[in-house]
Amino acid sequence: MRGPTGLTIGVLGSYGGRNLGDEAILTGLLADLREQEPNARIIVFSRNPAHTALAHPDVEAVPWEGVSRVDSAEVLGQLDLLILGGGGILYDKEARRYLRVVRVAQERGLPLLTYAVGVGPLSDGVDTGMVRETLAGATEVTVRDQESRMVLEEAGLLNPITVTADPAFLLEPEDFPARLLREEGVPAGKRLVGLSVREPGRAAERLDVDGYHRLLAQIGDFLVQRIDAHVLFVPMERDDIRHSHGVLSHMIAADRGRILHGDYSPRQVLGLMKHFDLAVGMRLHFLIFAAMVGTPFLPLPYAGKVFDLAQRLGVPALRGVEREVEGPLLAEVDRLWDERESRREATARRVAEVCDQARGTSQVTRAVLDGLRSRTLARMAA
Repeated sequence: MRGPTGLTIGVLGSYGGRNLGDEAILTGLLADLREQEPNARIIVFSRNPAHTALAHPDVEAVPWEGVSRVDSAEVLGQLDLLILGGGGILYDKEARRYLRVVRVAQERGLPLLTYAVGVGPLSDGVDTGMVRETLAGATEVTVRDQESRMVLEEAGLLNPITVTADPAFLLEPEDFPARLLREEGVPAGKRLVGLSVREPGRAAERLDVDGYHRLLAQIGDFLVQRIDAHVLFVPMERDDIRHSHGVLSHMIAADRGRILHGDYSPRQVLGLMKHFDLAVGMRLHFLIFAAMVGTPFLPLPYAGKVFDLAQRLGVPALRGVEREVEGPLLAEVDRLWDERESRREATARRVAEVCDQARGTSQVTRAVLDGLRSRTLARMAA
């Protein structure tokens, strides 16, 4: 609950959906808020309030999907600030759903801050207009990458836009004991490669699913043979399990592959990444986790946000998944393994820079919170 001078802060994003990337964002965001405003009462608007409350017992969780304007207004009326983000939530057909809640907040005069939000693709006229008009009234707009800023500028937003980085870069790893790997069926004393696959999604809708399953299976088989490795598929959300099975079913060396089945927190999965000798993947936060712990990784960009990460960290990234081209991908995997030590220092330096950029969101947030806190204290003293 709120302390004697604490603020009440609402956080709205794609939370409670059991996507480890979104949950990593929420974990990093909440840790940042608690450090800045330890007495704050925090209300998280969640798809699954029970899940969010269990994962974060120091916050209140309320539903927002299917909730009437009247009920939304009742909760929003308790807030001093609404934070939108982070994560890629402002895109065609989805942005309007989040912004419906934001507009109710703005009608009540509630300050809005976007927290390292991801934007795009954004081409639908309704969503584009809502994003432009709603964010025009924001106190501060921060986005997690250059692509998001470009999308907002093209949508006609005239506000200053601060580019920071994904809140997941704020996380600290939790230990992932080797015994948990044994329980997952991973043998001890062997090289281990992490692999992340997902559905094509809106960014690669024309991608042939069976074709890219076969392509990723070739990568898995290549690594088994090339470095005598075992492969562990890391599902970042439930549907990834199905696609992991799809890839594994095409592997010749399927006996050297396992799919992670346990229910782990973002910090635990971040700790798991330390066990990998190499990571190859599609999911953005799988790649962020690998980068943060120093595991050599190869992004397979299916969307601009993954390509943007590769550019920021100065690592190669091929669009071979979209083209389903085997040769260049296998050559790049081979090169990554050979050059992993020589690349390590430069990548670590880039990662440290991006972590600093992620902390830049905190600086913007702190200024907003300081202003709100001063006004609250002034009202109490009056």
